[in-house]
Amino acid sequence: MTPKDITEKERARLLEEKRQVEEELAHLREAMQGEVDIEPDEGDAELFEREKTAALIMVLERRLLDIEKALRAIERGQYGICERCGKPIEPERLEAKPDATLCIECQREVEARNRRRPGGRPLNRW
Repeated sequence: MTPKDITEKERARLLEEKRQVEEELAHLREAMQGEVDIEPDEGDAELFEREKTAALIMVLERRLLDIEKALRAIERGQYGICERCGKPIEPERLEAKPDATLCIECQREVEARNRRRPGGRPLNRW
C-alpha cells in the first residue's frame, strides 16, 4: 500500500467518523431543546442528565474540530507530520487515532507538562 493509499484510507475513516459525530451532536442538541420540568424532589435527576448531555456535546464538538483539523492536514499534504517536532507520526498511532497531530513522544511531553501546571488545565495543545 502506498503512502497515498494510506492517506486516502485515513481520509475515508475521518469522513465517516465526522459523519457519526455530527449525527450524534444533532441528536444530543435536539434532546437539549426540551424544557426542563424541575420538581423539588425529582428535578435534580433531570437537571443532572441535561448537564451530562451538555458535557458530552462539548466533548463531541472538540472531537469534531480535531477531525476537521486532520482533514485539512490531508488537503495540505501535511497529514501524519507532528505539529510540534515535524517528524512523522507513527503509523500505529494514526491507525488508532487518525486525527492525531502530535507524535507519541510530543504527546507525552505535552501531557506531562499539562499535569505539572497548577489546576491541571493546559495552556494550549503544545
